[in-house]
Amino acid sequence: MTLSQHAPITVALASYGMSGMVFHAPLLAANPHFKLTKVLERSSEKSKIRYPEVEVVKDFPALLEDELLELIIINTPNALHFEMGQQALLAGKHVVMEKPFTVTTQEAQELTALAKERNRIITVFQNRRWDGDFKTVQQVVEQKLLGKLVYYEAHYDRFRNYVEANTWKEETGPGSGLLYNLGSHMIDQALVLFGRPQAVTAHIGTQRPGGKIDDFYDITLHYPDVTASVKSSYLVREPGPRYILHGTEGSFLKHGLDPQEEALKAGQLPMGPTWGQEPATEWGKLNTQLQGLHFTGTIETLPGSYPTFYENVYQAIREGQELNVKPEEAALGIHLIELAQQSSAEKRTVVV
Repeated sequence: MTLSQHAPITVALASYGMSGMVFHAPLLAANPHFKLTKVLERSSEKSKIRYPEVEVVKDFPALLEDELLELIIINTPNALHFEMGQQALLAGKHVVMEKPFTVTTQEAQELTALAKERNRIITVFQNRRWDGDFKTVQQVVEQKLLGKLVYYEAHYDRFRNYVEANTWKEETGPGSGLLYNLGSHMIDQALVLFGRPQAVTAHIGTQRPGGKIDDFYDITLHYPDVTASVKSSYLVREPGPRYILHGTEGSFLKHGLDPQEEALKAGQLPMGPTWGQEPATEWGKLNTQLQGLHFTGTIETLPGSYPTFYENVYQAIREGQELNVKPEEAALGIHLIELAQQSSAEKRTVVV
C-alpha cells in the first residue's frame, strides 16, 4: 500500500471508555491529519452517536487484520497494554499507548525494541506535558526566574472518600492504583524538567476505609541540586497549590487545574484561539528578584495544548520527525514507579 505523504492517518481506538470518549476521539476529530475509522466496543455502539461514520468492531483481531489501518490507540485497562501493544506492532501497526506505558520496565523495553525492529512508532499519551500550568512551570525553570532552583513540589489531589463500584481502577491487580494512574503523569513531568534522578524515596498507601488499591503517594526524586516531590491523595477536600517552586531568588506558586479536560468532557472540540486558556483568577504567583528588582505578582498561564501530541504523532509517522514522547522516556517512568514501590515497601531510599 503506497500512501501520499500527506494522506490522513487511518486510526482505530481499542476501547471507548473515558479516555477514548473524552481525550482521544475529540483530539483526532479536530485534526484533519487523522481519520478515525474503527472503534472496538464489545457490548455497545456509543461511539457512533458522536462519530456515525466509524465502524464498531467487537474484538481486537478485527483491528489487527485491517490492512488499511495504520495506527491503533491502546486505551484499555493497564494490564492489557503490553499484550495488545505487542500484537499491534507484530501486525505492522503504529501504536499510541494510553499511560501508563506498561506495568513493568521489562515490558516497556520489549515494546520499545519491537517497535524499532518493525520500523514502527510507539509512543505514550503523556498529555499532561501540554497542561498550561506545566508549560508555564517549564518556562519559569528554563528562564531561571527563581535563580537557582532548589525545590519542586507537584500535587494532583482529589476528594473521593468512597470506593467507586464496578471499575477495574479500584480492584487490585497488575498496574492498578493511584501511582500508575496519576503518578505516571507526575513522574513524567519531573523527568521532562530534570531528567533521570539519582535516587527515589517513596511512601505509598491506602487511606480510604475499604480501599483495595493505593490511593496516596508521596515520592521524592533526588537530584544533585534539586529536590523534586510529587504527591497525590484521594482525601484532599481543600486543595493547596498544584505547583510549589523555590529557588535562591524567589518562589512560584500555582493553584488550579488545566481547563482542557473539563472542556473536552463538556463536548468542546480542541480548536480555536481561546482553547486551553485559563482565567486570570487561576494565574500563578511569582515572588522573586529579577535583574536587581524585586517583583511580586501573577504570571499569565500559557494556554494548554493537548492537540500538540497528535500533531507530533502525525509528523513522526508521515515526515519521520522525532517523537515528543519517546518510549525510552516512558520506560524510565515505569522504572521509577517500580523503584518507588520498592522504596515504600522497604522503607528506604533506593538508588536509580
